[in-house]
Amino acid sequence: MADSRYWAVRGRSRRGRPASRFDQWPLVPMLLVAFGIGGVAAIGLRDTGFATRLLDAPQAVSTAPVYSRSFPVCAGSVRVTCVVDGDTFWLDGVKYRIADINTPEVGQPSCAAEASLGRRATSRLAELLGAGPFSLAHIDRDEDQYGRKLRLVERDGRSIGPILVAEGLAHEWRGRRESWC
Repeated sequence: MADSRYWAVRGRSRRGRPASRFDQWPLVPMLLVAFGIGGVAAIGLRDTGFATRLLDAPQAVSTAPVYSRSFPVCAGSVRVTCVVDGDTFWLDGVKYRIADINTPEVGQPSCAAEASLGRRATSRLAELLGAGPFSLAHIDRDEDQYGRKLRLVERDGRSIGPILVAEGLAHEWRGRRESWC
């Protein structure tokens, strides 16, 4: 009788034989996950040790280089790191054009209003680039017809182009230049 109670409590294996202690092994990983990792957060120990590092880990890691420099407005023929106009700048000897905007021309403006806006856009881009770390995101093309690298300038995962658009210093790039006069 003691034998029948023992097997009634222990249960039977899937094949109808008395269950052995090895039949419960598939439950071990699930229990470790449920009570080990999830249990630590559930009982309020989230701020210590491994669980903190695991639960607070960033979701994605960016591999794009991050730049943080001072950007003066370009002057003279030697250009290494400076701002040409509101959508073009040099960084470490490479010329870049911000791909998602178009700003007024400063070199050959069509009217006085464009010249004025162009100077303001140039100054503002220098300010934005120097305000903190940023990265350069690739787009579908590497260069434009003038050999400038086409990139989106991003800070905290967001392009800075819309900032210039919102301030009236740039147009959203739609594949062609728009008039500023």
